[in-house]
Amino acid sequence: MSNRIGSLADFAPGTATKVAVNGTNVAVVRIGDDFYAINDTCSHGNVSLSEGEVHSDTKELECVKHGSAFNLENGCPNTLPATRPVAAYTVTVKGDDVFIENGTK
Repeated sequence: MSNRIGSLADFAPGTATKVAVNGTNVAVVRIGDDFYAINDTCSHGNVSLSEGEVHSDTKELECVKHGSAFNLENGCPNTLPATRPVAAYTVTVKGDDVFIENGTK
């Protein structure tokens, strides 16, 4: 089962967008034609990851508060101070519609 989260035009390349999926905030990142999604709340603090900087070359999303960078493919932190991963989700595109799959990777 999947949830439609928007259309291609809703997600600018190189940016993170916060969407709500079944009551959970998720940071959706578009890098070129590829989409990634991780839980929007930093595991180090109660900070929205979608407000952080996208590192397209390393496929990371950096927390704006303390600088932890989370791997967009698996949700694992690549830098301190975060040590716990966040949930990662599968994103699919069908035509112009973008979907997030129920459940984590």
